[in-house]
Amino acid sequence: MIELSKRLVELVSRTERDFAGLRDAETSQPAISGGWSRKQILGHLIDSASNNHQRFVRALLQDELHWPSYEQQGCVRVQRYQELSWSDLLGLWASYNRFLAHILAGVPEAKRATPCFIGQNPLLTLEELAADYLVHTQHHLEQLAAKSRT
Repeated sequence: MIELSKRLVELVSRTERDFAGLRDAETSQPAISGGWSRKQILGHLIDSASNNHQRFVRALLQDELHWPSYEQQGCVRVQRYQELSWSDLLGLWASYNRFLAHILAGVPEAKRATPCFIGQNPLLTLEELAADYLVHTQHHLEQLAAKSRT
């Protein structure tokens, strides 16, 4: 889990560097099919950080985790990420992920295999859940980067 933690810290540093110069106007425009803006994509990643924070901590405290799935469209809508400044969103996302990296770095060997049941998804271990979080985050950051190049 230490390696996952290091990869997350590196991803945060690179993302801050690559996206710090974006302006609110350009991050407010639709960026992907379906209409989400870069602000909303990053908001979705903040939701992911928040959901996974609770998943990671509860999996560390329990013998197994049972957690509901995430209603992404509704969460992005009610939290109104579109109305926030890009710099505030980027700062929140970066800080939250540094904290998650801190948590992941301290996961004891014995807890890596904790069974995690999320909604109707197949069983994952805590370690697999953390690795999946990183893959999910990278996927959406690549969407942001692709839009920046267009």
